[in-house]
Amino acid sequence: MLVSLLKKFGLKFSLNDPRWGRGSDDNNKNQDNKRPNDGPPDLDQLWRDFNQRLSGIFGNRKNGGGGNGGDSSGGGMGGFKPDMRGAGIGAAIIAGIVAFLWLVSGFFIVQEGQTGVVMTFGKYSHMTPAGFNWRWPTPIQSHEIVNVSQVRTVEVGYRGNVKNKQQQESLMLTEDENIIDIQFAVQYTLKNASDWVFNNREQEEMVKQVAETAIREVVGRSKMDFVLYEGREKIAFDSSQLMQQIVDRYKSGVQITNVTMQGVQPPEQVQAAFDDAVKAGQDRERQKNEGQAYANDVIPRARGAASRLLQESEAYRSSVTANAQGEASRFKQVLVEYQKAPAVTRDRMYLETMQKIFSSTTKVMVDSKGNNSLIYLPLDKLISQSAAPAGAAADVGAIRPPATSSTSAPDTAALEAQESRSRDSRSSRDREVR
Repeated sequence: MLVSLLKKFGLKFSLNDPRWGRGSDDNNKNQDNKRPNDGPPDLDQLWRDFNQRLSGIFGNRKNGGGGNGGDSSGGGMGGFKPDMRGAGIGAAIIAGIVAFLWLVSGFFIVQEGQTGVVMTFGKYSHMTPAGFNWRWPTPIQSHEIVNVSQVRTVEVGYRGNVKNKQQQESLMLTEDENIIDIQFAVQYTLKNASDWVFNNREQEEMVKQVAETAIREVVGRSKMDFVLYEGREKIAFDSSQLMQQIVDRYKSGVQITNVTMQGVQPPEQVQAAFDDAVKAGQDRERQKNEGQAYANDVIPRARGAASRLLQESEAYRSSVTANAQGEASRFKQVLVEYQKAPAVTRDRMYLETMQKIFSSTTKVMVDSKGNNSLIYLPLDKLISQSAAPAGAAADVGAIRPPATSSTSAPDTAALEAQESRSRDSRSSRDREVR
């Protein structure tokens, strides 16, 4: 469009034109009406030729206006008089083109996950979403694109690698006055782009200082063993909460997402001594566990034995008490019966007692009153003989054989002994009656 307008007004810049920079035929002639030699054009002649072509945009030439190119009264214009109306139109067109280009420069594109912060004369104006946006061009308004979805990381106590330690950042003091070496990383995102741009000058340095301050405060309230072993996750969580409170107080537009503990250990100068102390502590815990295991094995068994003895003693006491009470009750019952019939009760008691005695005796000697000979009762043989036929009858089903002559004598003796006892009992009852 610009080239067509320039051509319309007669301005031609053709490098392929062999007459470019040489002026018109009249200007190239010398006073003797002779052409100069073909050679590089003079700088003054180039400047006059440029002025002539430029003046063609703003007005028309008069007839014979370019005849005298070297006239000093023309001021290098060859006697050219510009047309003010044409000059105004050309200036308006150029001004419109410049204004159009100036307005077009206000368009900008914001990518997804980013936010545009628009400033009017350096002061915050508004934020733009992702997409194609427009603002007033410079110097009225300017913009800054901030990536709010990016996860940013700040390293405290190391740089790039845990081995690359920063002692001035990692060494911290615990509650029990011990020094500990901690390396950790803080991950965060942006929740407000305007606060991130305007409320802090060095944003990443601010986040690092906040992280270092928070972790030192949390570690200063904890003991060394807690920080080294079971308290790492709690230290990271408490530090994250405290960092978020501080950055919110600063209105920095930062959202703390994660705190990762990279390394927690004692200082290198006391690492060997600390390892020995840790081994000793582990040995102590092992021995305590072994002792506890032995105690858990012995104590339940001892308690079980004690409980068993208590139960047995309780059972024995109950048994003895019950037997004593039973004997006392039986004695009272026997006493009542004895008072009713003393002789019968005495005979019954005598018979029961002798039954108990004979049941555990295998040999019985009986003394008769008529002569001095003793009668021998082989009770063991009698019992075995009476038990053998019963067992044989149960196993084989045979009929028990008749008693032999060898057993007649013991049976007769037993009958005689029973008769003698009955006589004794009768005589004793007669004496009592008398």
